[in-house]
Amino acid sequence: MTSRSKAKGSAWERAIVEHLKAAGWPFAERRLAGAVKDRGDIAGVVGVVIEAKNEARLKLAEWVAEADEERGHDGAWLGVVWHKRIGKSAAADGYVTMTGAQFTELLARALDIQTATPANSDGEAA
Repeated sequence: MTSRSKAKGSAWERAIVEHLKAAGWPFAERRLAGAVKDRGDIAGVVGVVIEAKNEARLKLAEWVAEADEERGHDGAWLGVVWHKRIGKSAAADGYVTMTGAQFTELLARALDIQTATPANSDGEAA
């Protein structure tokens, strides 16, 4: 990663942390890079791994796979990619991407309902 793209990524991570803090997650913070088993870019939201991306070219499949791997490293129940929207600087205007299985888990937890564990695209329990 070049220093320019690293600076862009760091600025986006800071924007996400500031947004989360303003929205009621006071312990949100950037994680230090360089861990052997990466656990995402943003910490402080219990059970959630956030992978921040500020890139011109969308690589959703790659990014979601990365967030899911980091979710496993962290023992979190949810892994998402929070990517910057072109032409917008606020984290609130960014996009958050996850798998359908992760989304249904989020809905079930938000609504406090019990659901069957749906299979992922590989036929495995999510």
